[in-house]
Amino acid sequence: MDRGEEPRRGGGLSRRRLLGAGAAALVVVGCGGQRLGDRPTLAPPAAGDDGALRGRLRERPRRPEASGGEPGLQPLGLGRGRDGLVFVPSDYHVDRPLPLVMMLHGAGGSATDGLAPLHDRADEAGLLLLAPESRGRTWDVILGGYGPDVDFIDRALAHTFGRYAVDPGQVTVEGFSDGASYALGLGLTNGDLFRRVVSFSPGYAPSARREGRPQVFVSHGISDDVLPIERCSRRIVPALRRDGYDVRFREFEGGHEVPGPIVDDALGWLRTP
Repeated sequence: MDRGEEPRRGGGLSRRRLLGAGAAALVVVGCGGQRLGDRPTLAPPAAGDDGALRGRLRERPRRPEASGGEPGLQPLGLGRGRDGLVFVPSDYHVDRPLPLVMMLHGAGGSATDGLAPLHDRADEAGLLLLAPESRGRTWDVILGGYGPDVDFIDRALAHTFGRYAVDPGQVTVEGFSDGASYALGLGLTNGDLFRRVVSFSPGYAPSARREGRPQVFVSHGISDDVLPIERCSRRIVPALRRDGYDVRFREFEGGHEVPGPIVDDALGWLRTP
């Protein structure tokens, strides 16, 4: 649960800046899926789209029908106020589909915050990055249930797949803190789309019907005082392994953050066959 993690020169993320009382209302009790706080009214998903209410995403990579434009950072242009960003590496070519990483910010964050762990490394690594923004102060399922954010993410994926060549075997969902929990939820529910899930300091894994069998990377600081490792990842990881998931788990000296070496390890893991 975090607010605006700023990039450090070392290539990681600094410790989370507190949101005060607003953040306290979103703390996960026991890191097991029980939440405190109110549930704001969010716009519902598109009429008749019960898949969004189940956390299911419809869009899949396809041959792009439009040019994505110049390399670099570009706005999605799909939302008013809350939108998102796409990063295109300099060596992108429509005839060479690239890996895509969808990056999910923490509570109160933005697309810029979401991109922070990989933005400085994406060009060299040849990664397309997509960072949608939540409709509310954090992701829908954390506030009560899947719906409006799943719908918006589907629109963001349709926009991306329609403009850029994406390798269907290398689609990853990643997140930090609230975004890490949401990445686990969407990743396990849509394992037929996301082949890998990267979860930096998650609070819990939202429950839903699971599809596919994605590989999972989890990291957590042993001194995390926001989402304590003992009640969070040290419960999440064994549960995933009992369910048959292939999980790489990295504990590190530090708090609620994503240090540069952890980012490097996650990138190396993403590159393995």
